[in-house]
Amino acid sequence: MTASANAASYFVDRHSTERPDKIAFREAAGKKRSLSYGQLASDSSQVAGALARAGIARECRIAMLVLDQIEFPQIFWGALKAGVIPVPLNTLLSTAVYETILRDSRATALFVSAEVWPVVKQAALAAPDLQHIVVIGDETPEGTIGFGDFLAGAEPQHAVACSADEEAFWLYSSGSTGLPKGVRHVHGALRATAETYGAQVLKITEQDVVYSVAKLFFAYGMGNAMSLPMAVGATAVLFSGRPTPDVVVDILEAEKPTIFCGVPTLYAATLARFESATKPEVPLRCCISAGEALPEDIGRKWKAFWGVDILDGVGSTEMLHIFLSNAADDVVYGTSGVAVPGYQLRLVDEAGDEVAQGEIGELLVCGDSAADGYWNQRHKNRATFEGKWTRTGDKYQRDSQGRYIYCGRTDDMFKVSGIWLSPFEVEQALVSHPAVLEVAVVSARDDAGLEKPKAYIVLKEGPASPELAAELKAFVKDKIGKWKYPRWIEFADDLPKTATGKIQRFKLRQDS
Repeated sequence: MTASANAASYFVDRHSTERPDKIAFREAAGKKRSLSYGQLASDSSQVAGALARAGIARECRIAMLVLDQIEFPQIFWGALKAGVIPVPLNTLLSTAVYETILRDSRATALFVSAEVWPVVKQAALAAPDLQHIVVIGDETPEGTIGFGDFLAGAEPQHAVACSADEEAFWLYSSGSTGLPKGVRHVHGALRATAETYGAQVLKITEQDVVYSVAKLFFAYGMGNAMSLPMAVGATAVLFSGRPTPDVVVDILEAEKPTIFCGVPTLYAATLARFESATKPEVPLRCCISAGEALPEDIGRKWKAFWGVDILDGVGSTEMLHIFLSNAADDVVYGTSGVAVPGYQLRLVDEAGDEVAQGEIGELLVCGDSAADGYWNQRHKNRATFEGKWTRTGDKYQRDSQGRYIYCGRTDDMFKVSGIWLSPFEVEQALVSHPAVLEVAVVSARDDAGLEKPKAYIVLKEGPASPELAAELKAFVKDKIGKWKYPRWIEFADDLPKTATGKIQRFKLRQDS
């Protein structure tokens, strides 16, 4: 066992000699602070020393409620160096959910950005296992210690030696269908994502500048803006605020990234913003999308406007990053592409048997980035992790070219007239209509108690009307088939989403 198996040795410390002055992270807008690889190596070692001085022992958990700012990588990698397990948390949750997570994780310390402190304060002060609350910001609330004071005078500590299979960090799932689950990842998983998707699909290099709208506390964002660029010594742009289309475009223009990592809802909203505007000058060479399947129409319009493809892919918190994707020289919109090199895929029916080409099955994946399981969730462990295979909960078809076509989440699928209906297929048809910005399709029951599709639609502009609803129904009939059209259409100002931009269809089903 050697120290090199500690992920911090590979992602941080080796750069302190290879490229110490290279900027690893820079903040967009506002503070405009930056952090070099050499400084990150030094700062993270001091964090490790401060954790040890505070009595936070190896394998203890520390919660991170930290915005996308340079303190995030300092704390995350410092914890890994100390053998302490960082648990990055979604910064957009409620006080009650924070209370649940802090009790569930039994974190002994909380690192929190001052902006988020008012929301977590009550939960943090009530958490029975918290011994230290460290606040990042200009003020230090009562009962807490400032981040600078926590670090002051601490002796730097080198990365502890560990196995690649040792637990490194946790991520709590986004909770799109209920309370979040603690997903446990090992040191080797970070490098596995960098050597598969990062190197062989994204083909990221040291010269790249990456901007991700998904935040660092998400598996997708952590890969986009931390492990993938850090594997090659690239630069990541961090933004702590809400990534609205206007803000995102401003960041693209100001920071000039070469790789942009978005989500389908944002790509659609950004395109709508540019319907009558001039394309900004941005040196993009690649865009990627995950979180939800990318509608074909959005991908084609983005390529036509920017001249750059969106590589639509599929990942999960359980697999840490993308394992199924289109590639730069092999994009087919309307599909999720093929397995990322290093991963294996299966499509199975309810009995666990392989389905034939063209049939719908649940997607299972096998790869070295798989989680070590859920924390305190034995029943869900058994249902999700089957030996080397991980159940994704996604329904797919495989076409004659070996490409995977998304049909919907297992919980979203339903039968109409005895035939499986893919809500995503109906959504793709509707979003290709010029009046539609966003759409979600769920099942609802008619007067006879039979399941039929119902669509919730957000318009780009203009008034909703019964005439437009009828037009949209006819549009779907003509595009994908008469029996697939939504029997009901409800217009909405917005759709319920997780912080990653995933539409929370379970909430819409509850209303149907």
